[in-house]
This record gives sequence, C-alpha cells and structure tokens, in this order.
Amino acid sequence: MTCFRPCIDLHDGRVKQIVGGSLRDTGPGPETNFIAEQGSAYFAELYRRDGLSGGHVIRLGTGNDQAAREALAAWPGGLQLGGGINAENAEDWLAAGAEKVIVTSWLFEGGELSLSRAKALSRRIGSDRLVIDLSCRREDGEWWVATDRWQTVTRTRVDRETLHQLSDFCAEFLIHAADVEGRQEGIDEALVERIGSESPLPCTYAGGGRELADLGRVEALSGGRVDLTFGSALDLFGGDGVRYEDCVAWNTSRLG
Repeated sequence: MTCFRPCIDLHDGRVKQIVGGSLRDTGPGPETNFIAEQGSAYFAELYRRDGLSGGHVIRLGTGNDQAAREALAAWPGGLQLGGGINAENAEDWLAAGAEKVIVTSWLFEGGELSLSRAKALSRRIGSDRLVIDLSCRREDGEWWVATDRWQTVTRTRVDRETLHQLSDFCAEFLIHAADVEGRQEGIDEALVERIGSESPLPCTYAGGGRELADLGRVEALSGGRVDLTFGSALDLFGGDGVRYEDCVAWNTSRLG
C-alpha cells in the first residue's frame, strides 16, 4: 500500500522547500518556494507525534549539520538522513539518531557507479540501515541518476538492471524526479510506474506532487509498492494543494 512519507529539507541551516533543478555551486541562490520560521526539531516532533515514520532529512549543501542533529535528536530512530553521506561519516549519523542513512553522490567515481563502494558501505553499516538515492533527470526518453545536488547527470539509468544490482546492498530506494521537484506540476507518472514494476525493494518517490489525489495515483500506478513525499504543495510548507492533516489521515486509513 502507498503511504505518505514526510521530509525535512535543510539549506543554510533552515528548513526550506527549493525547486530541485535550481541548486548550483556558483551563481545566484536557488529558487526557493518556502522558508520555515520553525527549526528542524519542530517538524521532527510533529512527525513523531503523528507516527509518520520513514521520513527523510536532507542536507542540501554545507551549514546544515546542527539542524540535522536537532531533527534526529527530536526523533531518534524515526528519520532517515541524507546529503553528503559517505563511508567516513555514515556511522556517526546513525549514532546521532538516524534510522537509516541515504547515499547518492559518494557511490559514483568519475561519473561511474561504483558497486564496490556500495558493497563496502553496506558491509560497514548493514544493508538494513542504508537507503540508496537514485534521484534522476530525464533525457532522451530515459531517466539518468543525477548527483552533486542534481547538477551532474550520470550515465546510470534508473531501470531494472540498476535497481536489481543495488538491491543487495540497501533496504530501500529514494527517487526524486529532479526535473519536476518543487514545481507542483504533477508527478512523473511514467517514472512511478517504472519503479513500481521494476524495483525489488520498497521505494519512496518525490517530485511534482500537488494534490492529495496523487497518493491514489501513485498507489494505482505502482500497485501500492511506492510511497510518496509532498513538499512545496503541503500546507505545512506554505502550499495550498495538500493538507498535512489529510496525509496523516491517509496513512491512518492504510496502516491503522
């Protein structure tokens, strides 16, 4: 069954909602839809109160460590932590309270997917505590994993081969559709259908969600095998398309 998964996106130490494709190392700052007045712990405590497990805290660049630690301390063992994860710091973030760590860019060497790195990290912390992020962009009719805050498009497809290769090393996948992330223009239905049919592991999709009915769409397209994250459309983050209370009610109807 498809469930709502919450998120806490951190940029410059604050909870924000950013248009995914606008993050850059140089030039003007990212296109920002929302900046929260509350700290990260506020949202973590809210998710804990409402039993919304499996949410992700993502550090978008530097300057976010303290905010990330505050969120994890507010709900030890209830949130996943991503952004800059590698073999050297993964155990530290688990010790800080992350349920699982989420890894993307570190798995690539010279733009090529390194199965040896995936295997080494999985052995070090256990596959049950690792989420592999295959967030992607669409080019020439295919989805390609995008790294470095979605600036670098690799030559690794999000397809059956990749999903099955990596499934031995992790517990689940997280996939943002970077081209529609933060735009509230609708989910990438073809991508949801693909990962629902081809992923051997649980998967969370994010990108483009704009109304509560998208939960039903994802459930139908994926056969209930993919969960959905709302960001900018959620009233919790200044949006007017989706009520947080309705998402909690949806999960209650599915999980009891």
